[in-house]
Amino acid sequence: MVNSEKKIAVVAFGGNALLPETQEGTFEEQQANADAAAESIIGISRNGYDVILVHGNGPQVGQVLVQNEESSEKVPMQPLDACVAATQGTIGYILTTALRRTAKRLDVDVDTVTVLTNVAVSPADPAFENPTKPIGSFMSAERAQEMEKTKGWKIIEDAGRGYRRVVPSPKPRRIMESKAIRELAQAGNIVIACGGGGIPVARVNDEFVGLEAVIDKDLASSLLAEEIGADLYIVLTGVSQVAINFGKPNMKLLDRITVSEAEKYMAEGHFPPGSMGPKIAAALKFIKSSGKEVLITSAEKLEDALKGQSGTYIIPDAQ
Repeated sequence: MVNSEKKIAVVAFGGNALLPETQEGTFEEQQANADAAAESIIGISRNGYDVILVHGNGPQVGQVLVQNEESSEKVPMQPLDACVAATQGTIGYILTTALRRTAKRLDVDVDTVTVLTNVAVSPADPAFENPTKPIGSFMSAERAQEMEKTKGWKIIEDAGRGYRRVVPSPKPRRIMESKAIRELAQAGNIVIACGGGGIPVARVNDEFVGLEAVIDKDLASSLLAEEIGADLYIVLTGVSQVAINFGKPNMKLLDRITVSEAEKYMAEGHFPPGSMGPKIAAALKFIKSSGKEVLITSAEKLEDALKGQSGTYIIPDAQ
C-alpha cells in the first residue's frame, strides 16, 4: 500500500564506506561496515522519511575488474557494464541484510529492496572522446600494451605507480527505473538503487545497450532525487560538516549556506574536484531544479544533523 504522507529522502554514500582503503576488503569486513552504517539509515526512516539509498562502488568494482583480468585466461572477461551490475547485486545484498537485521533489532517496521538500475547517457557525450576515469588495477608496460592491442583499452601512466585503464564518465540523463523506485519507497521499503552511479546504457539503433563507462554516483543520485521529487537529498561523507579553508588554521565549519554562497566558495577553490567538489556540484544541481534543501554530513552525525544540530545544509537563495 502506497503511503503518500511521508516525505522522500534520497541518501548518497560512497563505496569506501563499506570498503575503506585501510582494510583488506573481505566480505566479512564489508558486512561489519554495513552493520555500522545501517542504524543511521534506519534513523532517517524513523524521522518520517521514505528512504532511497544510493551507494558508490569504486573499490568494489575495482576488485571485480582485478578478478576479471587475473582469470582472463580461464574464463571470458565481462564488460564493464556487467561488472557494475555485479557490484549492484553484491552491495545490495550486503546492505539489505544489514538493514533488515537492524530494523528487527530496533523494532522498526520497514523492509529493504534492491533495484538493479540502468541509467541512460548520451552516446554523443564528450566523455566518450576523452576517457579520464581510472579503473581496475595497475599493470606493467607490457601488460598495458597487450590490453591496448587486444581489448582496445585506453591506458595511461599513473604518477609513476604503473599503468591503468581509463574509461569515459558521461553525464547521467535519465534513471530508467525511477518510477518503480519511487513506488517501492512509498510502499514502505528502504530502496537501494543507482548503485555505483547506475549501469550505463544508451539508445543505439532504437534499443538500449550497455556501455564501457562509469557514471558519477553523486550526479546520478542528484538526478534520481530530482526525477522522483525527493523532499531532501542527503550526501553522507567522511566529515560531519563542510568547511572552507579545510585543514588550515583558519578553517571554518559551515552550518547553513545558500546556493550563492556555495557557488562563491567553489569559485574560490574551497571544494576541490577530487573531494568535496562533486558533492557540492550535485547538491547545487538538485536545489536549482527542485527548490529543496540538501544535507551533507557523516553517517555518525546523521541523527544529530536531521535535528539541525550538526551537518551542513545548503538551501535555495531567498526569493
